[in-house]
Amino acid sequence: MALLSFLGKKKKELKAACQITKEPIEVGYGYLLTTSQVVTSKKYWDLVMTEPETMSYTVSHFKNQPSGTQMRSMIFDKYATVAKPWMISDSIINYFEVDKQQAKENAKRWWESEGTFSPEHTGPASQHLATDSFNLAREYAVMEAGRSRVK
Repeated sequence: MALLSFLGKKKKELKAACQITKEPIEVGYGYLLTTSQVVTSKKYWDLVMTEPETMSYTVSHFKNQPSGTQMRSMIFDKYATVAKPWMISDSIINYFEVDKQQAKENAKRWWESEGTFSPEHTGPASQHLATDSFNLAREYAVMEAGRSRVK
């Protein structure tokens, strides 16, 4: 009886979606980035700070309303503290200045390990970036991202 119940259980299939676009990623594909790699991208912050959910904060910020700036700071903190690696799709990888071949290889290792592999320097950005690099990323995300979209 125990053997039958063991044989009857299906192994849960590992699935992944791009953490940014939410697109499903086929098994064996994608790119695996660290939080540090994500948050140092100006293109990424321009995208995040001009999404429909965040655009009102961006407009408020550039109209010198402290509440908009405060919300943008909280958004930065939310993403900069992600502890797990980021699975990224083909459609968004060019937003990041990374070694794409290495990121692709890391994704393959993640799939092979059934989602347990983490590249070196995985974890909150503040723990892996030099202080000046972290502060530059924060400054851009909070103070500058999306400026060109606000009139």
